[in-house]
Amino acid sequence: MHTEVTGSTVPRRQLGRYMRDLRGQARMTVKAAAKALEWSEGKIWRIETGQSSMRSHDAELMCRTYGSDVETMDALKALAKETKAKGWWHSYGDVVPDYFDVYIGLEEAASSFSWYESDLVPGLLQTEAYSRALIIAANPDLSFEEAERLVRVRVGRGALLTRATAPPNFRTVIGEPVLRCAVGGVEVMTEQLTRLLDLSQLEHVQLRVIPFSAGLHAGLHSRPFITLRFPVNVDGRESEPPTVYVESFTGALYLDRACELARYDAAWLSLWNSALDEAASADLIRQAVRELGQ
Repeated sequence: MHTEVTGSTVPRRQLGRYMRDLRGQARMTVKAAAKALEWSEGKIWRIETGQSSMRSHDAELMCRTYGSDVETMDALKALAKETKAKGWWHSYGDVVPDYFDVYIGLEEAASSFSWYESDLVPGLLQTEAYSRALIIAANPDLSFEEAERLVRVRVGRGALLTRATAPPNFRTVIGEPVLRCAVGGVEVMTEQLTRLLDLSQLEHVQLRVIPFSAGLHAGLHSRPFITLRFPVNVDGRESEPPTVYVESFTGALYLDRACELARYDAAWLSLWNSALDEAASADLIRQAVRELGQ
């Protein structure tokens, strides 16, 4: 049942699923469980959806209420202790919104990404200067210090792709507008496109571009999204269900139902097949660099 993870997000989600399953096996509603535990229904819901850390004492209390065996109870008590672990990004909690805090935790634990962006460079591929230009433009009310802290978070996230041990498999499809929108000016954009070319040479990174000439494609309906998949445990099961992350202007969706994953997997396959292959994509990026210098 135990798996090694980074930060507290994945342990919280795992513990929540186990507790929800135990409650279901006990044939107890959330209302009945809350009454038996003398907690609010909201607390049960926050635990089951992975939005709250837990004390091992509370995990034991829930297990006893649901009638679990001792082995399961001991495992969940140990997992509860992991829900209080802090990832490196938690020191930036003053500038990272709660919904994105959850995403970074999943990002740190993911073993593979399928990432589609229509207009901007994917966050993990951004240079510091490109990130800064985006953050300042999107958050004009931030102080200089707050903006720089957000830049540090973005740069820190990008280190995933160049870490020495088990970097994730990263596949991305970007729209040609990503290459044509000179974020931060010519110098910043030239550096950013060169960074894309450099990263695309890594064995675990695959980058494709959908050119304007592709016409209508699945991304026009799906909008940008990220599908994250996670390492497999010794029992052959994924440590965390595949999750699709879709961000909006004011929040984000985390989708992990089979029907949702199937639709996004189909959209991803269509995008991948609509894009230029890796070699032709690199040629198009080089062309964009040359045009910036004219």
